Amino acid sequence: MPVAIEKRARAAYLTFSRPPLNVFDLALLRELGATLESLKGDESLNFLVLSGGGERAFSAGVDVGDHTRARVPEMLDTVHGVMRTLFELPQVTVAAVRGACLGGGCELASCCDLVVASDESFFATPEIDVGCYPPVALARFWSEIGYHRAAEMILTGRRLSAQEALTLGLVNRVVPRAELERAVEELLEELRQKSAAVLRIALRALREIALRNFLAALKRSEDIYLRDLLATEDVEEGVRAFLEKRKPFWKHR
Repeated sequence: MPVAIEKRARAAYLTFSRPPLNVFDLALLRELGATLESLKGDESLNFLVLSGGGERAFSAGVDVGDHTRARVPEMLDTVHGVMRTLFELPQVTVAAVRGACLGGGCELASCCDLVVASDESFFATPEIDVGCYPPVALARFWSEIGYHRAAEMILTGRRLSAQEALTLGLVNRVVPRAELERAVEELLEELRQKSAAVLRIALRALREIALRNFLAALKRSEDIYLRDLLATEDVEEGVRAFLEKRKPFWKHR
């Protein structure tokens, strides 16, 4: 199963798997979205832990093949639908990150309430290298890590170590790789000591205030992507070059 879920001790542990790097295609995104939707009404669950299957990646992002002009509208609608659903869940969401956390995978982790990462994990939004940009990061990161840091991530695609991500505020905790699962459980145990009713109210209030302008910003980011970015010649060249495993020849238009 591409998406597996286990429930225990008031927590759901959701693992998405598409070896070797858990790249999101439309089928995986749809299944992930449906699984998240199924958790909305489950009052027995207070926490949700998301992780990527295997040892190499949380996720290396959305399949570049789905970034073509023909597929982009459906791709954006599907991947952003998953992230909107995350914000609608009543559970506290925790991303457990090991290995590569790139592009849409990085955006997905950032949409969780808390992020625990292994020390060898790394983060980037490298869409610029294939003639695209990350719409969620564009709409969200400036308020999370500051405008100039967001600009560097989005405009250069630079890879950040787990420690750099911690310093920037993209990550809450960094632990040795072998201790990731234990660190997540320790965090959940901290939360289990609180009133579940109060946690839900505090979480709802936090999201409502912190995300007040996010949905409008994401819609605007999507509009610019569909109207302006897809009108360029370079967006097709970037995707084609990636799929053909060569450097892009930019026409700068």
